[in-house]
Amino acid sequence: MTQALNVATTEFEKLDRCADLPHRPRVLLGKMGLDGHDRGVKVIARALRDSGVHVIYSGLWQTPRSLAISARDEDCDVICASMMSNSHLVLGPKLVADLAALGRADLPVYMGGILPQDDLPKLLAGGIAKCFTTGVGLLDVVNAVRDAARPRAQVIPGATAGSQLARDISLIHDQKALRANVKRRRPRRVIGITGSPGAGKSTLVAQMVGEFTRRVKAGEPGYLGRIGVVAFDPMSPITGGALLGDRLRVDFNNLDEAAYYRSLAIAGEDYRSLPDLIELIGGAFDGPEAIDLLFVETVGAGQNETRIRSFVDRTAVVLTPGMGDAVQMDKAGILEIADLFVCNKADHPGEHELMRDLRDVAGRRQILETVATRNHGIPELLASLLV
Repeated sequence: MTQALNVATTEFEKLDRCADLPHRPRVLLGKMGLDGHDRGVKVIARALRDSGVHVIYSGLWQTPRSLAISARDEDCDVICASMMSNSHLVLGPKLVADLAALGRADLPVYMGGILPQDDLPKLLAGGIAKCFTTGVGLLDVVNAVRDAARPRAQVIPGATAGSQLARDISLIHDQKALRANVKRRRPRRVIGITGSPGAGKSTLVAQMVGEFTRRVKAGEPGYLGRIGVVAFDPMSPITGGALLGDRLRVDFNNLDEAAYYRSLAIAGEDYRSLPDLIELIGGAFDGPEAIDLLFVETVGAGQNETRIRSFVDRTAVVLTPGMGDAVQMDKAGILEIADLFVCNKADHPGEHELMRDLRDVAGRRQILETVATRNHGIPELLASLLV
């Protein structure tokens, strides 16, 4: 996949090439093994988004199992795996096997990168649906992803609870009918995480997911079951495509299935499906597999984007130094919905000014400082949100 660079992204026309399909194709882009380069994948991700595709990018250093879990939970139509580390003959068939073990043997796997011609028959024999070698154009990749989109059935044959939940979420988010007697339950705690673009919401959530999971494994009182995340990103008003990059911050190689993540695209603040999504996620699993805590991460919110408060138990508003003065603070309606304020990137210049301004508007509401990239303040933030 990384070699599909013969069309510059600045020349690639933004055009909805998926409007005629039964739904927006969902594609998972990932790089397995020791491949540490992602420029090519980013070019492909933008081309797919600019063609109306919903693109989930899982990042570098993925294992076959982590990609398979992501593809199942995101209810993807296809996985596009990029390889440059000469391990394609091992990792490709392993990814196919892991998908089958997780209840999604039907998901096609496309593989691209530096693939010797002599190895292509072996990859196809190992279950890889299509292979892309050097010189493939971006439109070729887009058309291949289009070809993978099929009408969604209400029930996935042989589905596990996780794969069926993923399908239920896809259907309800698209305002489609669900199968009969779907179990519903609201998780014990639902937390909204909102704030301006670039505030570090995804990194904060990823760090809290890791912290919660560690405490569950340690058997700490009050930490039960699993944690879930619904992460919203904006949908293009031009093409209907979306780049869903929130999984990028999460280390699924270590978390495995300890956390449930789902990425979704919306236009504006269209949260009409959220009440159903929350209850579907809460009701999908039982016992120690049940989702006990659910984070809902909003798109990068502006001053008047406040609807998330209606759907969650508590709302944390994330801000960063340098965002504006006290006047900006007072007129930002989003600050009124906060149950708790987070000053993230507290190691950046302007932290003292931000904290001063927050104290002016917070009243009795708690203010916490974090540096999410270093896990600073994360245990305290998680504990405060669960009070």
